[in-house]
Amino acid sequence: MRMSILASKKNAINFEKSLDELESLANALESGDLSLEDSLKTFEKGIEMTRACQEALSAAEQKVKILTEKNGELTEQEFEVPEED
Repeated sequence: MRMSILASKKNAINFEKSLDELESLANALESGDLSLEDSLKTFEKGIEMTRACQEALSAAEQKVKILTEKNGELTEQEFEVPEED
């Protein structure tokens, strides 16, 4: 199961789309049909997308960690994702 449940709908769609695109990039690289230059560009794009997905998962993990218990009930505190420079 993917972590899209923990993210907003917009972020979940982007996360799912990114995972699908990463799979396509990996398949293209594994096929061996790309030139060296295209392989390097595809690899670089894959690394960037992987980092973005890792950041999304990290934010989801932080959100889960922020859940706290008060008076026997779980409450959720807001977690703000740091903006990129």
